[in-house]
Amino acid sequence: MCRANNLELVMADHAGFCFGVKRAVDAICDALKENNNKNKEVWTIGLPIHNPQEVERLKAMGLKVANSVNEIPENAKVLIRAHGEPLSVLNELKLKGAEVVDTTCPFVSRAQGLAADLSKQGYYIILLGDKNHPEIQGILGHVIDSNAAAVIKDDQEAKSLKILNNKAALISQTTQQEGMLAAAAGVLVSKFRELHVCNTICKATAERQEAVRALAEDSLNNKLDGMVLIGGKASANTGKLRDIAVNGGLEVLWIEDAVELEENAGWFKNKSKIGIAAGASTPEWLIKEICSKIVLI
Repeated sequence: MCRANNLELVMADHAGFCFGVKRAVDAICDALKENNNKNKEVWTIGLPIHNPQEVERLKAMGLKVANSVNEIPENAKVLIRAHGEPLSVLNELKLKGAEVVDTTCPFVSRAQGLAADLSKQGYYIILLGDKNHPEIQGILGHVIDSNAAAVIKDDQEAKSLKILNNKAALISQTTQQEGMLAAAAGVLVSKFRELHVCNTICKATAERQEAVRALAEDSLNNKLDGMVLIGGKASANTGKLRDIAVNGGLEVLWIEDAVELEENAGWFKNKSKIGIAAGASTPEWLIKEICSKIVLI
């Protein structure tokens, strides 16, 4: 907790880089430092994390970002981002002779393994999450039969899911809310003779969500006037934090950088105490930078 002018800042108990993202970013930085001496390029397929400011920092260090395997040169060094990749992408990289460093988050790897193993056992695989998110695409890419799998975003989509098998397995995107997983499971249990529910929500996600719920509770008790949420607008886990805060009655200012903070300076008017939270893909240096800028508002 600190005080900026007459504004008191309360930091959420858990904020910023989770273990999986920090592990991936550290691996990228180590690879860049090592290969700068060898004049060898370092690549990722897709953005390494959903934070534009941190991505730009890594690019400035020399990271190359490809949209697909086709853009990566032969025998290049490729780091698999924390979100993971489908098996087909990993196989393509092997054919190109790539030096692959796998930094897939262990929680995501577990979800991928469950999808592969349970599909081998004949389960219809149901993934709870955003069908366009790279993590979900990666997990889906580990299912043995893509025709025996579906992606749902919530319990409402679970209701409309057609029964295609006697048994199914429900696997969650790691950044989902446990309440949503329970709601989806509650709907699906009546649709299948056998439902295998896998709680693949990572601990770091749950911790950050609980920390924001605590701030929302402080708001209801008139202890907070609002919350500044720091994180990329494309970050799924940061979006969930925003939803939790808003549903808890907390006024939220979601920003990516200090420029947005300055553009929304009027938001702080008549506020004396605010919470600070950040998504799992938000670097500590950015959190510190924004907090220091709040002092100047």
